[in-house]
Amino acid sequence: MVMTARALNRSTLARQLLLGREPLDVLEGIRRVVALQAQQPASPYVALWNRIGGFDAAGLDTAVSGLQAVKSTLMRLTLHMVHAEDYRDFREAMEPSLRASRLGDARFAASGLTPADADALIPDLMKYADRPRTVAELQGRLGELLGAPLEPAAWRMLRQYTPLWHTPVAGPWSFGTRQSYVAAGTQPVLADPDVAAGALQTLVRRYLEGFGPASVADMAQFAMAQRKRVRAAVQALGAELEQLRGPGGEVLYDIPGAPRPAGDTPAPPRLMAMWDSILLAYADRSRVIPPDYRRTVIRVNGDVLPTLLVDGYVAGVWRPAVGGIEATAFHPLPGDAWEGLAAEARTLVAFLADREPTVYGRYNHWWAKGLPAAETRLLPAG
Repeated sequence: MVMTARALNRSTLARQLLLGREPLDVLEGIRRVVALQAQQPASPYVALWNRIGGFDAAGLDTAVSGLQAVKSTLMRLTLHMVHAEDYRDFREAMEPSLRASRLGDARFAASGLTPADADALIPDLMKYADRPRTVAELQGRLGELLGAPLEPAAWRMLRQYTPLWHTPVAGPWSFGTRQSYVAAGTQPVLADPDVAAGALQTLVRRYLEGFGPASVADMAQFAMAQRKRVRAAVQALGAELEQLRGPGGEVLYDIPGAPRPAGDTPAPPRLMAMWDSILLAYADRSRVIPPDYRRTVIRVNGDVLPTLLVDGYVAGVWRPAVGGIEATAFHPLPGDAWEGLAAEARTLVAFLADREPTVYGRYNHWWAKGLPAAETRLLPAG
C-alpha cells in the first residue's frame, strides 16, 4: 500500500485526536497520544484541551498530584508528560541515549566523576527522594555523599539521568520555576542493553499507535535514539508490524488495523500548544509543517511556537492579546478557516481565563523580531 502525503497527515491527526475532540478521561487521553512534551508547564494542558471533549484542567491537576501522569526527562532528551504506567518502558528504551548524552557529557566529566560513580550514587539519591525533595535538598544530599558540592552543570546532567519525577509545586499549571523531585514509582533497569532493547520495541509500538505510519528515521527522531537500535527493534517486532510505502517510496511501518483516514477527510482548525508533539515527532516534518514554515515555527534555539493548524497543516502562529487571540496567518486563509479559528479562540480564552490569560507571554520576542504574515487578525474573546 502506498500512502499519500495527505493520507499520512490525516493518520497523524486521527491518532492524535485532532480530527475531532474525543470524550476521554485525562489518563486515557495521555495514553492515546503517547507523550506530551512538557518543558513549558502550560503545554500539556493546552495540548489536551485541543484533543479531549470537555477537557477539565482540574482533571490533569489531579492526575499530576497523584503521580498518575508524570513528568520526566524522556524522549528527545527533554521533558515529557506520560502515563505513569508507561514511564518504566519509555525510560528503559531511552537508557542508552540518556546515559551517553548525560553521563558522557563533557560537563559531567569535568567534575571528575565517571558513569560508574553515577551508578554508585544514584541508589542513595533515589532512596533519599522517597518523598518530594527540592533541588537544594538533593544537591545537599549529593554534597554529603561526595564530601563537596557538585558543580551545577554536572549536577544537571546527573539529575536528568537519574530516574526522578517532577512533583507539582505551584499553579497555574502544576509546575513552575521552582522544582521538586521524587523517585520514580516504577524503577527502570539502568545500564542493561538487553532490557533497553526490549523496552525500545514497546516504545516503537506505542509510537506507531500514536503517530504512525512512520519510517525508521521518524521513530529515531521521536525518541532521539540511534537508527541502528530502532531498526533492530523493528526487525524484532517482525510480523507484528505492517510495511507500507510513503509518497517518495520510503518504507513505512505501522500497526495492522490502525486508523488511516483518507487524505480528503476534513480536519478542523486548531490552536496548538507550544512544542506540540506532532510538530516534532518525525524526521520528515512536512507531514504537518510546510517546509517553508519550518524555520519560522521551530526557532534556532529550539523554541517551537504555538501554531495555527488549518486543514491539518501549520498555517501560522497565535498568541494571547488584549481582547482575544492574535492569529498571524503565513498565507491567505479562506473565510471558513477564519471562522473556525475564531470559534477555537473563544473557547481557548475561556479556558485560559482562570489559569494564565497571557500564556506564553515570555516568548513574545519572536513576534517583535518579525514573522512572515499574509494577514493578522484579533480573534475576539466573545
